[in-house]
Amino acid sequence: LQIVESGGGLVQPGGSLRLSCALSGGTSNRYAIGWFRQAPGKEREGILCANSNDGSTKSTDSVKGRFTISRNHAKNTVYLQLNSLKPEDTAVYSCAAERDEDECVMGPGVPLIRYDYWGRGTQVTVTL
Repeated sequence: LQIVESGGGLVQPGGSLRLSCALSGGTSNRYAIGWFRQAPGKEREGILCANSNDGSTKSTDSVKGRFTISRNHAKNTVYLQLNSLKPEDTAVYSCAAERDEDECVMGPGVPLIRYDYWGRGTQVTVTL
């Protein structure tokens, strides 16, 4: 499975962005998807995930109410909508897939090694 993220950029505080995670070449029809971010000098943080096929999603408290995840199976794409952005949201945002898993897992303590495939990420910078 190949993963390519896009949609990052420079945005002012309070602004919005929509990131895309394009999936291709997979041989399974069950991939749980997670979005992660890594700010300069900090560890990678999982923020939201989506189940393989039932539309359910999970969010961590750090972004709840501001960020949402959605999937378009016809386009093999997962989206991350970022609203009400803050300077502390500045980070590289990455998408990852867990193969043959119906239910995604996200939150502190969830090992990153659960996720089998990773994209390279897209930079989001929030500044005046």
